[in-house]
Amino acid sequence: MTYAELAPPPRHLNPSRHRPAAPPQSARRALHRTVASIEARTPAHRDRGIDGLRALALLAVPTGHWLLGGFTLDADGGLHNASPLSALGFLAPLSWFLQLLGIFFLVGGYASALSYRRARERGGSTAGWLRGRVARLGRPVLGVTAVWALLIPLLSALGVPGDSLRTGSTLVIQPLWFVGVYTVITALTPLCVRAAERLGAWSAAPLLAAVAAVDFLRYGPYAEAAPSWLSVLNILPGWMFAYQLGVSWGEKRLGRRGAWLLLVGGTALFAVLLLAFHYPASMVGVPGEARTNSHPPSLLVLALAAAQSGAAILLRDRIGALLRRPALWAPVVVINLSAMTILCWHQTAMFAAAATGAPFGELAGLTTAPDSFAWIAARAAWLPLFALLLVAIGRYAHRFERPWGTGARSSGLRRAAAGLLAVGFAAFALGWA
Repeated sequence: MTYAELAPPPRHLNPSRHRPAAPPQSARRALHRTVASIEARTPAHRDRGIDGLRALALLAVPTGHWLLGGFTLDADGGLHNASPLSALGFLAPLSWFLQLLGIFFLVGGYASALSYRRARERGGSTAGWLRGRVARLGRPVLGVTAVWALLIPLLSALGVPGDSLRTGSTLVIQPLWFVGVYTVITALTPLCVRAAERLGAWSAAPLLAAVAAVDFLRYGPYAEAAPSWLSVLNILPGWMFAYQLGVSWGEKRLGRRGAWLLLVGGTALFAVLLLAFHYPASMVGVPGEARTNSHPPSLLVLALAAAQSGAAILLRDRIGALLRRPALWAPVVVINLSAMTILCWHQTAMFAAAATGAPFGELAGLTTAPDSFAWIAARAAWLPLFALLLVAIGRYAHRFERPWGTGARSSGLRRAAAGLLAVGFAAFALGWA
């Protein structure tokens, strides 16, 4: 059973859509009915622990960007990206808990291994399985970039400064690199499965070694002689490490003993890299810093991913038991149903709030420099608004996660139009236009 089958009835099939606004008590009853419906539609074999881990990793993405990303306002009213980590370096440890991409790739590898095996058992082809996976990842990306391509000239005509539009475009691009890397790694799932069958969880060790070798060349005694492009070699093995662990977990080649080894070993390596080799403490990029752990991933990212993966595997059953409560399970289903919408549109929600507030001047925590304790408190107060805007955007953007059109011709035309608009947006966002 898929998540779509767990969802509440579509709006056009819901008779309550045409009724007058319900009083609060009726709204509570409707909420209880929805929760009960989701619970009733959930099969007994559904792995709630895995779904809970995925939801946790998903929520960490907007939370991290909203807390660790800020804006400044120039004299012309233009918005510019800024980070509180530049002035408030003591916040760096917060990124250790908000950067949960290790868990996301772990769960992604686990789910992909199971899905791939089921497809093969049903007689499906590897190519068909990959097309389905890539389509589910690609539609929302085309959707957000196409919409932004249409918004840019409209917002410009309405008087939004060009600097603000470029800032917003940069924000949209930031999470999309992740989708691109994840798509490439997903395409390698058949190879990952074969590696896990032969080597178990040790199949991830060569990826760790590759990143360590590149880091040694980048930061070791021969750093001055290393070419600038060398860091690019870390992108694929760096993010594939946790995915390979997830595939091994899905293939039942990684259990609790291995999880403890990952947790203890990853934590120890993380501490050594920080204290002895002076890796940057922040797991996200800090403007003005010469070194970064995230673009591309450094060995510190893999150490954190190992520790996170070990903890996730050990906690999976407890999380699953907790999610037996319908009131906790229903939000997890909704979050997982909206995974790509959350990834693609959460930065737009934050930018929408800032762009709307910019004409009113500096608003604490929104358009003021992120350089004080007061900013932290003020930004926390804005988070509910960002979340509400994301929910409002998601009501319409969620359609990009579904197949486009009912006929082959209609679907092809929509993809072609979205593709052209996406290219236009990319040209603007990357400074080519």
